[in-house]
Amino acid sequence: MTRTRRAAVLLLVSGLVSGLASGCGIRATTVPVDVGPAPSRVSCDTPELQTGVQGFRATVELVCGSQLVGVERVVPVPEKKPVRDPVVLVAEALLEALEREPSAEERDAGFTTSVPDGLTVAPVRPGDPAGTIRLSRKPEDLPPVALSQVVCTLAGSEAVSAGPGPVVLGGPDADPPRAWECTEAVRSRPESVPTLGELVRPTPSPAPS
Repeated sequence: MTRTRRAAVLLLVSGLVSGLASGCGIRATTVPVDVGPAPSRVSCDTPELQTGVQGFRATVELVCGSQLVGVERVVPVPEKKPVRDPVVLVAEALLEALEREPSAEERDAGFTTSVPDGLTVAPVRPGDPAGTIRLSRKPEDLPPVALSQVVCTLAGSEAVSAGPGPVVLGGPDADPPRAWECTEAVRSRPESVPTLGELVRPTPSPAPS
């Protein structure tokens, strides 16, 4: 192949790749990167619901193909915890499910999790709005992908969230909690969002009569 013909073929291939990328919603980059060998394709097929497990049905947001994908699971309720607010128990169980290594079937389909071990539910503070979930780490200190998983999993739980909309999260300190929303942008690009959520002011205590 002559140098002129080789150059023409390279230009044609480059144009096709650019066209496919723009058609799939992939943002082109102007910075050359060495991505190494091409990754194997993943199916992101959600496995069948587990059977023979005691617990409640919930959708847990895992990472697959650089996006969040909901996987339906039977989530066991933590037995080591004392009896507390049912909402807290459900939130604790969902965090443990996010921390758990995906099953072999889930890994084969391409699922991973970025939620670190040891993340638990901390006690709420006086004045926290109803439905507040405080974590053992400040939400904004979590890796972005992990925070996206937590926000979308808790926001999608009817037992934790009062309905469609943001979930109110705080840390173990005295900082006011913030409202975090699971949007399509969060699901499609969990590594870059969410940013700091909207500040939720403490509920003032009623004046003494």
